[in-house]
Amino acid sequence: MTEEGRAPKRLLLDTNLRIVFGITLVAISGVSNITPAFPKIVRELQITPQAVGLLITVFTFPGVLLTPVLGILADQIGRKKILIPSLLLFGIAGGACALARDFHILLILRFIQGIGAAPLGALNVTIIGDLYSGKERAAAMGYNASVLNIGTASYPAIGGALAVIAWYYPFLISLIAFPVGGFVLFSLKNPEPKERPHLGEYLSGVWQSIKRREVIGLFLASIVTFTILFGTYLTCLPLLLGDSFGASALIIGLLMSVSSISGAVTASQLGKLARTFSEGTLIKSAFVLYALTLTLIPFVPALWFFLIPSILFGAAQGMNLPSIQTRLSGLAPINHRAAFMSINGMVLRLGQTLGPLTMGLAMALYGMNGAFFTGAGLTIFMFVLAVILIR
Repeated sequence: MTEEGRAPKRLLLDTNLRIVFGITLVAISGVSNITPAFPKIVRELQITPQAVGLLITVFTFPGVLLTPVLGILADQIGRKKILIPSLLLFGIAGGACALARDFHILLILRFIQGIGAAPLGALNVTIIGDLYSGKERAAAMGYNASVLNIGTASYPAIGGALAVIAWYYPFLISLIAFPVGGFVLFSLKNPEPKERPHLGEYLSGVWQSIKRREVIGLFLASIVTFTILFGTYLTCLPLLLGDSFGASALIIGLLMSVSSISGAVTASQLGKLARTFSEGTLIKSAFVLYALTLTLIPFVPALWFFLIPSILFGAAQGMNLPSIQTRLSGLAPINHRAAFMSINGMVLRLGQTLGPLTMGLAMALYGMNGAFFTGAGLTIFMFVLAVILIR
């Protein structure tokens, strides 16, 4: 356990935290690097705009089923023994995607890659929860969210540039999983749970931890957040920019990067914000910003005016995600933390999976603008639930 109140610069020099940052960058490379290529994939593989969202759905679906199981195993046998094989599988399948030229084969490889990705987004924040406590944990979560947003800022731009060469080049970014796996194997020094109770006793303890009203509210917030992120923002927005405004893959990537930069700046200040506002207040404020942003998008008159909703959406992400993770991590004891955070990983994977499907249906029924209004309505509903359930 690290010292409470460690200076921010000293915290950022912690090798363990830097390795966690690497895991985070791998976890997000499965989606944000390829979405700018969606319009080109639609044309090159001769599929419908609704079908391209399956590249996200089949990637995230394994996490819905496997994330809690892998979280339980991480509590029972250790974090590293789950992380290292997952990173290797992620890199192998992701690299193979760059070789695929058939949409159905590509979907199969994305599904396999999704198996490798399943525990990554939960175990990275689990390790932060294991390593740090109190305000230092909030600061570390904020820094990790900043790295996540820097990655999601960089990957669309890099992926968009690579897609200009060929639609399949962005998949090569997944190969970063190999060096990160090496660092996890040889350099990560994380505490592991010392007590490993009988499985029935362990599962009973996990259930006691998650059945509280506030935890359910936080899980619902994760589902809604990732439904709008993966459905409305990462799937529908690139299609809107490409079809209605004639934006290239590179321009789409750059515009979407603005949101991630905004999120990184906001999340980097979470340690300071946590001294003034509770996590619950930050989460509720984020859903107000989401609703405002998604309502604004259909009325944007010109391409570069999308900078405004991009900045607002990023600020909401920078407040919301690390606040949810910090609160959940604090509610879970170390012996249950991986399962606890993995259940959150499962529900956010559910949001990732439902997002493209839900917004694709809304787009088919009500047009492109209808998808954004549907997302706005969903965030307003979540704000009401957050007021009731989250302290």
